[in-house]
Amino acid sequence: MDRLTSMAVFVKVVDLGSFTAAADALDLSGPMVGKHVRFLEERLGVQLIHRTTRRQSLTEVGRAYYDRCRAVLAEAEAADALAADQLSEPRGRLRVTAPVHFGRRCVAPVLLDLAARYPSLELDLSFGDRLMDLAEDGFDLAVRTGELDGGSGMITRRVARQRMIVCAAPEYLARYGRPQAVGDLGAHRAIVYRRSGRVRPWLFPQTDRSTLEVAPSHRFRFDDLEAIADAAAGGVGIAWLPRWLVRERLEAGSLVDLLPDQAGFFYDCHALWLPGPQMPLKVRLAVDALAAALPRFMQ
Repeated sequence: MDRLTSMAVFVKVVDLGSFTAAADALDLSGPMVGKHVRFLEERLGVQLIHRTTRRQSLTEVGRAYYDRCRAVLAEAEAADALAADQLSEPRGRLRVTAPVHFGRRCVAPVLLDLAARYPSLELDLSFGDRLMDLAEDGFDLAVRTGELDGGSGMITRRVARQRMIVCAAPEYLARYGRPQAVGDLGAHRAIVYRRSGRVRPWLFPQTDRSTLEVAPSHRFRFDDLEAIADAAAGGVGIAWLPRWLVRERLEAGSLVDLLPDQAGFFYDCHALWLPGPQMPLKVRLAVDALAAALPRFMQ
């Protein structure tokens, strides 16, 4: 067996906490994962992992060996990245995670265009609103919108800004009237976004550079932006949404921008990746492509 491959399998077993999880992540059979670990143990003449029917744990030697394996694998990846840079063409699989709607509508088209230019680049795109752990879940790159966790330990780059607007259907406005200013929003029925039990306020920049927070009265709460847009287009109430998400509805007239003269609040969109000796070429080109192309989707 190849020692470096077996090291990578061993590290994945430790990171994910089980042979089964490592097998699923690496697309290997469970017995093959076990063979890689046994190969290392037999070669070294020591036991790396205590195994029982219920749990597994590293031996003292296994913990030290795990730390060394991670360092070796990081150096190997850096060497591969250096070679790939010399070739000036990205190769291999690029795993990216992004929010569902933003990922499908904005991120995917950009990365598919990148893949069309580089035939040796493989894409593995995952769309979900749950924040992923890049190291644990095996992603090369994440694209996220809104506030970032300052303690994430990842490298970040802003790649776009999404403008938020208040909108409603003409049918709703005919029934309840149209707000003329931010202060009028409290008298209207709102459809709000809720995530992890928290209802986020609507934000509006002021001339003194402060931000006004509005908590509108609401009966309807969704954790899906597209569902909010659908409900607003159906005349249920007013909604605060990214303009890119409702651009086609605005152009078709099924939704109306209620406060076009009000400065819109902008949520930043960031690309995030793990620190390392050298940024892999495939990640660098993907981040550059997103930074160059995403702003046009935000208009």
